[in-house]
Amino acid sequence: VQLLVESGGGLVQPGGSLRLSCASSRNIFSMKSMAWYRQAPGKEREFVARMSAGGSTDYADSVKGRFTISKDMGKNALNLQMNNLKPDDTGVYYCRGAIGTATFWGQGTQVTVSS
Repeated sequence: VQLLVESGGGLVQPGGSLRLSCASSRNIFSMKSMAWYRQAPGKEREFVARMSAGGSTDYADSVKGRFTISKDMGKNALNLQMNNLKPDDTGVYYCRGAIGTATFWGQGTQVTVSS
């Protein structure tokens, strides 16, 4: 059983919005931290946003003011609201969870920003 499963990706025009979701088979509030990363074609995977167990958040400079990370207790999921999307936001978005010293990744969801 996959621990983390992302959804919500797709094709959107510049300036548009998408909401990604990362559903977990484990209680997300038991995780030390959860985060979103992304990987553009030909580039290394990079950090996008993080939320600690206590609820504090951290964002990459490139997405500050446009992206919002949050937890949905009812759906046991980590969300990423992405507004004012730019072509440079294109890539595969991955959810990451940390439990103790172990790190888990989802399979990723494709986001394409293009006119």
